[in-house]
Amino acid sequence: MFLLAFSALIVERIVGYPDWLFRRIGHPVTWIGALISRLDRDLNRESDDFSTRRRKGILALLALLGITILLGLVIQYDLMLIPVGPVLLVLLAASLPAQKSLETHVEAVATALQQAGLEAGRKAVSKIVGRDPEKLDEAAVCRAAIESLAENFSDGVVAPAFWMGIFGLAGGVGYKAANTADSMIGHRSPRYEAFGWAAARFDDLINLPASRLSALLFVVAAGFIDGASPGNAIRAIRRDARHHRSPNAGWPEAAMAGALGIALAGPRSYGGRMIEARFMGEGGRSELNANDISRALKLARIADALLIGLFGLLALIIWQV
Repeated sequence: MFLLAFSALIVERIVGYPDWLFRRIGHPVTWIGALISRLDRDLNRESDDFSTRRRKGILALLALLGITILLGLVIQYDLMLIPVGPVLLVLLAASLPAQKSLETHVEAVATALQQAGLEAGRKAVSKIVGRDPEKLDEAAVCRAAIESLAENFSDGVVAPAFWMGIFGLAGGVGYKAANTADSMIGHRSPRYEAFGWAAARFDDLINLPASRLSALLFVVAAGFIDGASPGNAIRAIRRDARHHRSPNAGWPEAAMAGALGIALAGPRSYGGRMIEARFMGEGGRSELNANDISRALKLARIADALLIGLFGLLALIIWQV
């Protein structure tokens, strides 16, 4: 299974998910999103009481996982029966991690700031974060981009690869289904506080190992960058990670903040509402610019290379055994 994850990471690292293919057939996440929307429409009724909506949310999550995991198992089994099946399986699995697209979107923020100024940077960062862009100064735009890079490296790259390495295509597809459900319905809003409860809690659970692994990768990667500090990354994790609103996002964010000597997170505005939060990398430099985004991208690229190398080593060890 780790050989599949290793191969998928290599392919996605090189070619990404082609735009022409997305325009033609969409993406597995869009297909999963359509299924979640259907379950939401059919099961999440405002006339039901809180406990009923929570039970139906659990049912919706079980149905989503059952359908996607079963489909992943069937596809992997059928493809392994034909000569070109392993190649097709790797190409399909390569659609699940998002190394290339993550870097492209974060790099676009740095490019916008450098070439067109603050307004362009706000527009670019609004594509990857949900906070109010008009209230962001240059430093806040940079913090938002770097936080998105750290968090999405964990749940957009490491987590799908991890679960693919454990359970094959079914593990990767099941993870993407659960993570997409959390993104769509795992909100504390009147409509989703009850119905999305199971999706949010399950996503917290399955992202736990990847968030810790991502933090470790950032710590090791810091040793390959001049001016970065593995020791400060470890100290930031121990001091700050637990104070994040998410039980998982604080780990990679604190690791990146500590490694680069910068402050991330802190107060921010969503939908006109100010959210108070502690800084990750407390005491680090808070006046950030586009160069800090570039340094964060370098750290993430090295961490990604370490991840690919780790999975390649695990695949080799399993093959030898």
